[in-house]
Amino acid sequence: MVLALNDKWIWAFWLARNGDEWHIYFLQADKSLRDPELRHRNVSIGHARSSDLRNWTYLGTCFAPAAAPAWDDWTTWTGSVLQGPDGTWHLYYTGTGHADGGVKQRIGHATSTDMHNWQRVGDGLALDISGSDYEDYAPGGWPSRAMRDPWVMKDPNGVGGLMFFTARVQTAAEANAAGAIGFATSPDFYEWTIRPPIYRGGLFAEMEDCEVFERDRRWYCLFSASHEHWSKAYMALNPQAPVRGTHYLMADDPLGPWRIAPGPFLDGTQPCRRYAGKIVDDGTGLVFLSFLNTVPKLEFVGEVIDPIPVTVDEQGLLALRPELAAPGSKF
Repeated sequence: MVLALNDKWIWAFWLARNGDEWHIYFLQADKSLRDPELRHRNVSIGHARSSDLRNWTYLGTCFAPAAAPAWDDWTTWTGSVLQGPDGTWHLYYTGTGHADGGVKQRIGHATSTDMHNWQRVGDGLALDISGSDYEDYAPGGWPSRAMRDPWVMKDPNGVGGLMFFTARVQTAAEANAAGAIGFATSPDFYEWTIRPPIYRGGLFAEMEDCEVFERDRRWYCLFSASHEHWSKAYMALNPQAPVRGTHYLMADDPLGPWRIAPGPFLDGTQPCRRYAGKIVDDGTGLVFLSFLNTVPKLEFVGEVIDPIPVTVDEQGLLALRPELAAPGSKF
């Protein structure tokens, strides 16, 4: 069955595994708001666990905006969780604050010993934009500073960690071509140094909810994008009608060079049914999960779907295979 709550909407999420248990962290907001568009500024982070990615036990709220005044006293948005070399669990998240009108997205850091009770490291701020590589917010430009959705992983070629995040570059052929995947490194998962973007393909206005993983010595970076954020260059590259959904980059190494996967979006429709997908190996193969965005009546749903099997062809291209899903799956 899908992960759904009677009194809350669920949307963007991330997964972590601890032994035989999966932990899912997700953005949640009370349905008492009535209008789902209000959920983004009335958000906390929920937590559930499962042994099979289908049957979930909701554990409640595990993280929320800080008490004011703070850089993250308005929202705590999408992030990632991983275990450090000493056994400590690390949560990296997106934060915004009331003082600047919520337009400056920054990346925060909290730690835990039990994967549920999180404590900010210092004031929580882990990384902010610096230097000339990234576009900062300016009135009349993009409506907010894009620095969010951190995906953190251990460096497979060394020690410490790599961080990938949503960003925008300062120079682009058009506004819809500024979207990029930002990059930072850390020797210890505590001190982070911002680096130039790992990808600045000039294809989208923004590339949300990134996730980086390896399969058969190939590297993938999933991201989501909206139909109205396709650049002219991407529309020339992809004959598919613009859709909102999940696509991916490919590389031979996590440091790149990264290239857009050829062909249509991995999962995309207009209007959008599923968004902000993630891919994990459930022990039998790769599976895809996302949050359910709309139903035929165009109503926001706010649930996490059952896993959809994913296959990889000889060229390394990914494909969803819903016909291979377990009987009774809902997606």
